[in-house]
Amino acid sequence: MPITLSSLLLVPCVFVLMVAGAVVLGGPGDIRPLASINAPFEKVDFSAVPPSQRFTARDGTALAWLHYPATTAATAQRRVVLVHGSSARAQSMHVLAQALAAAGFDVAALDMRGHGESGTQGQAAYIGQLEDDIEDFMRGVPFAGPSTLLGFSSGGGFVLRFAGSARQALFDRYLLLSPYLHHRAPTNRESMSGSGAPWVSVGLPRMVALTVLNAAGMTRWNDLPVLRFALNEFSQKLLTPSYSYTLAANFRPHDDYLSDIRQVRQPLRIVAGLDDELFDANGFARMFSQAAQTVPATLVAGVNHIGLTLQPQAVAAVVKACND
Repeated sequence: MPITLSSLLLVPCVFVLMVAGAVVLGGPGDIRPLASINAPFEKVDFSAVPPSQRFTARDGTALAWLHYPATTAATAQRRVVLVHGSSARAQSMHVLAQALAAAGFDVAALDMRGHGESGTQGQAAYIGQLEDDIEDFMRGVPFAGPSTLLGFSSGGGFVLRFAGSARQALFDRYLLLSPYLHHRAPTNRESMSGSGAPWVSVGLPRMVALTVLNAAGMTRWNDLPVLRFALNEFSQKLLTPSYSYTLAANFRPHDDYLSDIRQVRQPLRIVAGLDDELFDANGFARMFSQAAQTVPATLVAGVNHIGLTLQPQAVAAVVKACND
């Protein structure tokens, strides 16, 4: 059958319609609450959470953070900056922050932009804004000593992104707690490999369509949600239920996460729980070695994903990793 001009014109029209349909209709679906993520925080005593403080980012937004001064030393020799996990906020790191302060560290727990009291919930203005925010915090809230950047879960993936960037010298140590690396990373449990993940519902058609549009320089629809988290009704009032494309693309490593790993020049460590239901703790060191990075990994028995920031034996392992 001969190819006509009309049939040739039909191809781009169909493509445009497919992309438009994916953008409009391809968002994340509903997801049932994941008890192993929601329930542990119901038992945490948050009565001693310090009042929020603010620093001003370069776009003029006042971003929130919590300060936990060292309680065992007159002057802390090192600051630890904490980056929470996906959907969370600074106070989710409260138990760990208290333990680090008791061990003599000056601790800053951040509400990352789009979370807690920092900016519009679930949103960022552009990909790369979170890195700018970290730099703005370090410049706006100076500390007279070295600093460690510590991230948990998706926050750990973001910390890896920062550790492999041109700004990595702002910290002299990096610590990743059971980090999310990529949806194709071999460290994901099988149930984390796609849109049926127990913790997150992925609007894959919208995500793919927006990636194509961003490659063409079109970012107009980047504020649309592409991720929805498995929060219960109580948690939805406190945490971030969904992420826009911009926030989802920024709060993680780059797509070439192995390149992020290769670019790290500062000391880097990993701590993970052996019972982690989301990630294969045994696979982290092996995967990093494939990117030519030998990274010490502390694996804590009897600890699941959220337990890594709450259970005493896990918190003790994290404090020790910060001291090493």
